[in-house]
Amino acid sequence: MSLKLPAVDPSTLTPRTTSGYPEPFRSRVLPREKLPLAAALKLTKLGINLTTLPPGKQSSMRHHHSHEEEFVFVVEGEVTLITNEGEQTLTAGTCAGFPAGTGNGHQLVNRSNAPARYLEVSTHDANDAVEYSDVDLAYANGVYSHKDGTPY
Repeated sequence: MSLKLPAVDPSTLTPRTTSGYPEPFRSRVLPREKLPLAAALKLTKLGINLTTLPPGKQSSMRHHHSHEEEFVFVVEGEVTLITNEGEQTLTAGTCAGFPAGTGNGHQLVNRSNAPARYLEVSTHDANDAVEYSDVDLAYANGVYSHKDGTPY
């Protein structure tokens, strides 16, 4: 059975297997796969990905957004959520949310021996800037730079 918009079968989508991160950060997240659900559904105010994170990989560098909000829901497997408060394990059926502008850096790390899958949802905001808590990286206006503004 073939679905038509406004529905989509995620298994028919081509996963995004790239990252905009410059090295040495790109290799910490790849290979991960993101199925671009929002784009496939023609949604423009939300980003929604079904992400598969292999063992030993990170979802991102620990970061926080100025204007965008994020939500993750673990579908299968387990990941370690790292925030300003410390670490905790998220398993299938659990979720976490990250309000904009709080300065609470967050990331997921797969420390298990099996792939983890999670749904990630974010708002889109043209004014958003991203700060990275633990590494010399910043992101604004579509450009990654060092924290002092020097481009990568």
